[in-house]
Amino acid sequence: MPSITDSPNIYARLAGLFYLSIIALGMLGQLVVRDGMIDYSNAAQTTQNLLNAPHIWRLGAAGDVLMQVLDVPVMIILYFLLRPVSKVLATISVAFNLAQTAVLAANKLIMLTPAIILSDGSYTAAFSQEQVNTQVLLLADLHDYGFGLGLVFFGFATIGYGTLIYLSGYLPKFVGVLMIIAGTSYLINSFTLIVYPALSGTVFPILFLSFCGELCFALWLVVKGVDMGVWSKAVQQLL
Repeated sequence: MPSITDSPNIYARLAGLFYLSIIALGMLGQLVVRDGMIDYSNAAQTTQNLLNAPHIWRLGAAGDVLMQVLDVPVMIILYFLLRPVSKVLATISVAFNLAQTAVLAANKLIMLTPAIILSDGSYTAAFSQEQVNTQVLLLADLHDYGFGLGLVFFGFATIGYGTLIYLSGYLPKFVGVLMIIAGTSYLINSFTLIVYPALSGTVFPILFLSFCGELCFALWLVVKGVDMGVWSKAVQQLL
């Protein structure tokens, strides 16, 4: 397989396709699985939803894990694509991204716990039905907090990527700006959830900016890739 130095756009397009898959899986897990099955105002209904379709819940968790798996090659490719701009900032950005991936992967244990409890009668027999319902809703809430915590790290990673894209010259500045806005949106949303959760519902729509920025970047990688003329000069300076 050609090296990324000689054929960066092969790897850029691969990263873009993986990135689009991550976005699609993320939307599926949040909008279809969690938003479709969790009713924060009704713990009993949430428990019943999980009992009615446990396979959907588990598939949602599996899809989220696949997101983190796909994130690994994306991180590696982005590092090599962006290191001609700054090795230090590229390394820091990937380190933040790796921390996010680790947190979100571990957070899937919390998501799977309600399914484990409800699938084993010895667990449910130890508590009243009301206690079981409350535990299921609490675990769903904890998963949301874990997701928000992971996105703090991703917010810093995205700001780092956006800065590198803006400075690169071989990727468009407007994509860099959109990625910086995306990372800032993640930070605003996550810190609002952690510090003042009463406002989290009001602030949550700001993540639409994150969606737009990341989608634009992923599509650019797939359709356009890098400017080969500027890329070649940047690589020569790196060497």
